[in-house]
Amino acid sequence: MIIGVPKEIKSQENRVALVPAGAQQLTEHGHKVLVETQAGVGSGFSDQDYTEVGAEIISTAGEVYSQAEMIMKVKEPIGPEYQLVREGQIIFTYFHFAASRELTEAMLASRCVGIAYETVQSADKSLPLLIPMSEVAGRMAAQEGAKYLERTQGGRGVLLGGVPGTDPADVAVIGGGIVGTNAAKIAAGLGARVTILDTNLYRLRYLDDVMPKNITTMMSNPYTIKKAILKADLVIGAVLIPGAKAPSLITRDMLKDMKKGAVVVDVSVDQGGCIETCKPTTHDNPTYVIDDVVHYCVANMPGAVPVTSTVALTNATLPYALEIADRGYEDAILYNDEIKLGLNVLDGKVTYKGVAEAFDLDYYPPEDLLRKA
Repeated sequence: MIIGVPKEIKSQENRVALVPAGAQQLTEHGHKVLVETQAGVGSGFSDQDYTEVGAEIISTAGEVYSQAEMIMKVKEPIGPEYQLVREGQIIFTYFHFAASRELTEAMLASRCVGIAYETVQSADKSLPLLIPMSEVAGRMAAQEGAKYLERTQGGRGVLLGGVPGTDPADVAVIGGGIVGTNAAKIAAGLGARVTILDTNLYRLRYLDDVMPKNITTMMSNPYTIKKAILKADLVIGAVLIPGAKAPSLITRDMLKDMKKGAVVVDVSVDQGGCIETCKPTTHDNPTYVIDDVVHYCVANMPGAVPVTSTVALTNATLPYALEIADRGYEDAILYNDEIKLGLNVLDGKVTYKGVAEAFDLDYYPPEDLLRKA
């Protein structure tokens, strides 16, 4: 199979979908790897690093798309890339379709094979290709929140951990999954008082057992969310429903009663956000203010630390890419239930229920479409 790796074009997206070590493994399996020139530079990999392991450097994204049978990316295709995607071409990337009707319609129109990192799911219900970036984004959420609490950044002027004789900051983390756990861990490590809210009592019991004593747990519901955010200096939105739009748990009406200069970091923004006033921002212009509350809603947070996040991501994605390339997408989907759950669009049809429900579109079981093929 011919695998193409274009350079990411989303603002300040410095990650790359395949490291040289991965390109070497694919070529050793008999596949051809095409890498757009300079695609790996933001993550510390030169064109020479790729050519030394057998990959071929290609001048333009258009040439990569025109030749490749499978495209490996980090972020979803955006406007200029829509027209490059071909019928039957495998696009293996983070899609987050439920957050964008435009993207969904563009990929359906292309009739590509859209396999989404974020919905590949293991038998234990974990999301192996989302976990590494959730770990990065969760840790960054506390880091960025701490920065934007500074008065010079528009925040309240509170040091997350305080110092002796002063109060530390209060941090509310909405969601106790991978993002929330990592955010709470970093915030607590800096000395903040942290509250994690989640709807899963078993998860809360686990977190209560393993987390430090400056973290408390609380069952999540509208009453407790409002109570937690009203006392919080920093709120981190860390809610995920795999493949579906995030629920809006913090309303505009709640926002007006928060502390002036408080900060909200909505890591759920790439799934539509769990804060009603959330809208995607970029690393170039990461924040905005509504009702005196600073909003940080960067949709590709790990792109700011590409040396770490690229390696973490490709450690997870490469085994799946190898299986898709070795078997072909049809067999890989039919024989690997994890990859089957990653299939979101095929032949102009939606094959993931969460996406179909988000836009009131028809849902088609993958195996039905593949049997017909």
